[in-house]
Amino acid sequence: MLRGLPALTLAALPLLTVGTPAAHAEPARTAALAAPGAAGLRAPIPLFEAIDQIPIADEQRAGYNRDLYKHWNRGLNGSDGCDTRKEVILSEAVVTPQVAAGCKLAGGSWRSPYDNLVVTDAARLDVDHFVPLAEVHDSGGYAWDAARREAYANDQASPDTLIAVSAASNRSKSDKDPAQWLPSDGSYHCTYAATWVGTKLRWNLAADDAERHALLGLAEDCPTTTVVYETAP
Repeated sequence: MLRGLPALTLAALPLLTVGTPAAHAEPARTAALAAPGAAGLRAPIPLFEAIDQIPIADEQRAGYNRDLYKHWNRGLNGSDGCDTRKEVILSEAVVTPQVAAGCKLAGGSWRSPYDNLVVTDAARLDVDHFVPLAEVHDSGGYAWDAARREAYANDQASPDTLIAVSAASNRSKSDKDPAQWLPSDGSYHCTYAATWVGTKLRWNLAADDAERHALLGLAEDCPTTTVVYETAP
């Protein structure tokens, strides 16, 4: 995925191809959150070890309001008419849509990794915060200032904080953690665990006991999975 490129630039990229949904399979996963050599990039670590680096703490939902996490902002290119949400959708297109004035999208194709569905209408996509905003708040975001909350809610410096998925799968997930919800596509579970863990480490977020146990259970089935993350500024 090519995150962070201006929308009109993305529209000019060569088309990518994928196999049919039935052919989708989960490779050994490295959750890479930055280009090699980037400042703050950590060496790959096994999923078990990465889970052990997440602090353990009870969740604190008090004071949560989704509006505290300002989204979507003007994105990386403030002059193209595309907000963060549209930039993520453009960056994850398998077949690039046409981009009209006001960042109106027509055509295009996406694969929703949670349920391995091919989506051909951008209106049927949601951009999910991989670690949901309520879960972020519960896990340490309650202590953040407004600027850091907005930074998380619009994070395109990592290819994993935000992800375009089918609206149905995103709404099924809601604000649940891996102890409460996993993607319907089982072949994505190792990727899901690695990305969840990498995002929590990137933003220095905690996990509660149930979440930790669920992640450790996933790690048992993902022995070759590694996590790479870059700490957020």
